[in-house]
Amino acid sequence: MCSGGFAKCLGISLMPLSIVCVLCNILLFFPGGTVVEKDHITRHAFFLGGILGSGVLMIFPALVFLGLKNNDCCGCCGNESCGRRFAMLSSILFAAVGVLGAGYSVVVSGVAINEGPLCLVNDVQNYSNDLVLKISCTLRKQCTEPKDVVSWHLSLFSVLLVMGLIQMVLCAVQVVNGLLGALCGDCCGCCGGVSI
Repeated sequence: MCSGGFAKCLGISLMPLSIVCVLCNILLFFPGGTVVEKDHITRHAFFLGGILGSGVLMIFPALVFLGLKNNDCCGCCGNESCGRRFAMLSSILFAAVGVLGAGYSVVVSGVAINEGPLCLVNDVQNYSNDLVLKISCTLRKQCTEPKDVVSWHLSLFSVLLVMGLIQMVLCAVQVVNGLLGALCGDCCGCCGGVSI
């Protein structure tokens, strides 16, 4: 498979992952699936790890990777493959942006899972940070409101964590693919334009 074609596959894979991450982050603003006041939403949702990190910052690399397959740069210095090689090399920069964005989402998600949800404990009407506890079986019993907030919090941040790790791996693979495409050239270019 051509390095440009492989990059396109990576771009196609990154798009749905980005959409899932954005949706998960939006759902975090509705703890337990209910509408609550802003002060009752965990602060980690406002860090926008899924929207900015694994969402917006991942869209740019995905679009660049999608365009590499059809990149028909005119070349430079009399060498037609030079333009393609430069495009593959520049994709490494976008892959690095993707790694940083996904890494941000992974860090935010990991910290959020570790700290636990913001919830009403033992019928005390106080949603302060003092009530943010570690995830445990006893926490599920202690968090009385919003209902099912522990499962909601843990599930959504776990999805963000896993999706972020997958995005980081895909972007790291594109770094290697981009280096190979820049050094060796796109095999489609050296095979007379035949796509493999």
